[in-house]
Amino acid sequence: MNIQKIHHVAYRCKDARETVRWYRQHLGMDFVLAIAEDEVPSTKAPDPYMHVFLDAGGGNVLAFFELPNSPEMGRDPNTPVWVQHIALKVGTMDELLSTKARLQEAGIEVLGPTNHTLFQSIYFFDPNGHRLELAFDTSTPEMMKKLDEVKWAMLEEWAQTKRAPRHAAWMHEPINRP
Repeated sequence: MNIQKIHHVAYRCKDARETVRWYRQHLGMDFVLAIAEDEVPSTKAPDPYMHVFLDAGGGNVLAFFELPNSPEMGRDPNTPVWVQHIALKVGTMDELLSTKARLQEAGIEVLGPTNHTLFQSIYFFDPNGHRLELAFDTSTPEMMKKLDEVKWAMLEEWAQTKRAPRHAAWMHEPINRP
């Protein structure tokens, strides 16, 4: 099998129209498709839904389901809020910073930029409570080569100890943080 790309990633939303408007207004994403059914095609359950699709660039699609007959949406209380998020790549640091300013002007709380050595990012929430990250890649081929060389050793050490391996400690040294 040859996976070509992610066809789409789907999340739940509180209001499909509000979600489409928000992503268009704040992230410039195009609304590409809407599908609505009264019956779930895969399970045949009688459960009306609106399924909306947004262009996330590069052939990537971010989708949302509005489910009016389901209980109010929530989140996994056992998973920290910073873990589950949607990360979107931007092309320049200026774009990242100007988007931060626009979001803040619209009253959206923004955290960052945060320096992850390989990328800089900002974090904020959409109207459904989904955490979003915009990231600008700052890695070099040398950095990525170093990380590629240790990935399996890091994974194996983690599997045995459940402690952060130090194979890539260079990423956290002050000299690597502009």
